[in-house]
Amino acid sequence: MQTVKALVTGAAGFIGSKLCGELLARGWEVAGLDAFTDYYARALKERNLAPLRGRPGFAFHEAWLAEADWAALLDGVSVVFHQAAQAGVRASWGRDFRLYTDWNVLGTQVLLEAARHQPKPPRIVYASSSSVYGERDTFPFYETDRPEPLSPYGVTKLAAEHLCVLYTRNFGLETASLRYFTVYGPGQRPDMAFHKFLRAAFTGGRIPLYGDGEQTRDFTFIADAVEANIAAALHGRPGGVYNIGGGSRVTVNEVLATLARVAEVELNIERLPRQPGDVSHTVADTAAARGELHWEPKVKLEEGLRAEAEYIRQLLAEGL
Repeated sequence: MQTVKALVTGAAGFIGSKLCGELLARGWEVAGLDAFTDYYARALKERNLAPLRGRPGFAFHEAWLAEADWAALLDGVSVVFHQAAQAGVRASWGRDFRLYTDWNVLGTQVLLEAARHQPKPPRIVYASSSSVYGERDTFPFYETDRPEPLSPYGVTKLAAEHLCVLYTRNFGLETASLRYFTVYGPGQRPDMAFHKFLRAAFTGGRIPLYGDGEQTRDFTFIADAVEANIAAALHGRPGGVYNIGGGSRVTVNEVLATLARVAEVELNIERLPRQPGDVSHTVADTAAARGELHWEPKVKLEEGLRAEAEYIRQLLAEGL
């Protein structure tokens, strides 16, 4: 059987690095691309890459999306997993918005344009976000709901998602967009809640809690998110948009209680005002992903939190 070649953008990041590892384990040939933006420490991204470097079938390229040699990168590639993005809801306001338009919108358009001109265009699996939905008072969220982002970050993720659909409709480029609902687990970015909560729990620091803690999220374990990407590469309709949620919708207060149990420590919680752009609730209807991608989440929240807790312990032991 012929080896499948994939390109993973954002390969040094949380989801991208785990996806690269799983693809290699399945016998794929993988090219990884990352620019090492300064949103968080490069040392953590290098740690993500360390298990991949030197593995047969893996090649790494450091470049900005808008400046990459796409003809070379896409040569022989069947699937592009487009994970690269400027992350962060709260940081997307103000002067830094330019970073979000450059990375999330322009970078995606450059990739799509390059892909459509390939002799055999690859399928594009795009990492979108539940942030496209915004604030809602009806649940669960369906892909057919009208998107109303509550943050500039969500606006750029939705714009890139629309670009994917446009390139499918106008040029026949096969795309699939995955709306992630709060992905967590080992390797999670340091700005994300579980990472911050666990690090504070183990070091005696304060845990910042924005709002009253009754906001809810649909949490998705990293291994389930990786499986969704691979499923989207193999199945689904061109131009499809899919919710990827773990089925673990709980309040932040319930999460903190679980974290205290997992970490076996008393948490020092600092209550702070709700931040602009934060939505109250997220919950995914995943019927489309289950039916069309043949995907379903498998990892329960407490099991996933135990795995992430062990990862944070390892980071602290390494001085990271």
